[in-house]
Amino acid sequence: MTTVVAAPTTAERIRSACARAGGAMVAVDGLDPTATPVHHLLADGSFAITIPADGALAGALVSAGAAGMQAVLEMTDYAPLPLREPVRSLVWMRGRLVPVPAHEVGGLLDLIAAEHPNPALLQVNTDEPVGGETPYALVRLEIESVVVADSTGAESVGVGALLEARPDPFCGLESCWLRHLESAHRDVVERLSARLPMTLRSGRVRPLGLDRYGVQLRVEDETGDHDVRLPFAKPVDDVAGLSQAIRILMGCPFLNGLRARRI
Repeated sequence: MTTVVAAPTTAERIRSACARAGGAMVAVDGLDPTATPVHHLLADGSFAITIPADGALAGALVSAGAAGMQAVLEMTDYAPLPLREPVRSLVWMRGRLVPVPAHEVGGLLDLIAAEHPNPALLQVNTDEPVGGETPYALVRLEIESVVVADSTGAESVGVGALLEARPDPFCGLESCWLRHLESAHRDVVERLSARLPMTLRSGRVRPLGLDRYGVQLRVEDETGDHDVRLPFAKPVDDVAGLSQAIRILMGCPFLNGLRARRI
């Protein structure tokens, strides 16, 4: 008997959160957290990140030399809708922050840009920032531990599992779809709400998440916030499969968009 996978693995959740996060923070002892617009997982399990070239962290890293320093990279996955509690998950990556040798910077920038273009990459190692933007230095975080926390609790994952996992195929479009669902298709949300436990149906139901494994709803009521996952019958990989899976959850009688036969 085949077991149905009803939710993404911890590693998949982290990869999706990393892909969605517009920015992250790097924290080291003795300094204020530093914002980084680029955080890219490399094949060796480390993260290439950017930090302000003229900031306190960059100066401390230069003083530390090749040995680097202990640091934590924190990424926050925010819900695309204005919820009472907008944070869906937090990811902490602890490890050693080290400089990238000058002769490796160009190739590393090309590699990152080929997979995830980011305007901040144009500001790395430049004396004349484009449009007056902040100049950045490219550094590497050698990962020692990874932890993700959400409404279900906290869980760690190995770097190997992280490298094997892939972001959800819909994570780049999820925010737009959820906003559209909330603003233009409340009827769909109401149909999905009928699958919630009776004790939760009196609260305000909002779309919280959407991935290849199912739909997540957030119920806000007087007792607090409650997150419920409605799993698909099987994972889906494309928009057509996603559309049909949602129709099944809604209880739609015409699963493939068929019309009733004329009599």
